[in-house]
Amino acid sequence: MDEGLPQRILLTGGTGFVGRHLARALAGRTDLSCLLRASSRADLLPPGTRIFRADIAAGQGLDAAMEGQDCLIHLAATLFSTSWRNYLDDAALLAGRLGVAARRAGIGRIVVVSSLAATGPCARSPGVSDETPPAPVSAYGWSKYLAELIVAGQVEASARLVVLRPPIIYGPGDRGLLPCFRAAKLGLVTAPGGEFPVSAVHVRDAVQGVVCCLKPEARGVYHINDGAEHSMASLGLAMAAALGRKARVLRVPRPLLAASAALAGLAARCGLPPGSWNMDKYREARAEGWLCSAARITAELGYAPSMPLREGMADAVAGYQELGWL
Repeated sequence: MDEGLPQRILLTGGTGFVGRHLARALAGRTDLSCLLRASSRADLLPPGTRIFRADIAAGQGLDAAMEGQDCLIHLAATLFSTSWRNYLDDAALLAGRLGVAARRAGIGRIVVVSSLAATGPCARSPGVSDETPPAPVSAYGWSKYLAELIVAGQVEASARLVVLRPPIIYGPGDRGLLPCFRAAKLGLVTAPGGEFPVSAVHVRDAVQGVVCCLKPEARGVYHINDGAEHSMASLGLAMAAALGRKARVLRVPRPLLAASAALAGLAARCGLPPGSWNMDKYREARAEGWLCSAARITAELGYAPSMPLREGMADAVAGYQELGWL
């Protein structure tokens, strides 16, 4: 066991993109348990992980999962949906049930993995800080901020609550950016009009950020990045380079972005699975940029990103190819 980590950790969202990487990073270093829905695949988790099944809507199974835990990491979230209500209802229900159960169990440390979307956009370097007042512009951003507030309102005053708000997370196994990689493979990179500066982080460093938040001295809200500032165009060109392609950047005017997002939403309402592009993501894309500063987590908790963009994109491509997705 790792003396720097809580001895017993319960993780939600362990079968998702970031959750799988986090579970592997914690395996063997702590007594790890994962809270899963009945339909979730336990075989995606590292051997030795304790599995708890719960019915969130009914509030069943949560007390058994929380019993004896030292720390809760709340990572589960609705990433893509067709309506504001779905985002907010799902976030509120899950956060409320978890917060109440954590309070009953007396869990002393809770880490909520939120999103830069909860803080809001910023196009000016160095980006939003950990003290920036939240100003979400999308339903997803509001759902993440709402989850933070609900958990904070439910837990005991003595419990330590830490919130991590990462920017764009990429890496092997991520389905959200997969369409961008597939377009880059064809030599096409699309980006909103204008520079559109963004922060980004490889999933390995996102996991490092979560682990930093488990340290006893962690307090409050933290943002992370990969140590550099990018643009949506430079991200796409890095994807193409990792695939051995030369790509052309197509600057898409915001009216066309809005129209394509509306069509994607219409397709989802007609029965197709919700994709990674919709009107809610357009609300984020019509901002001027999404930059954030990692100064405080670096100074206080020793966060040190190790995956620059070029190496990170190569790692993502290798992972996609291994899975047969590219």
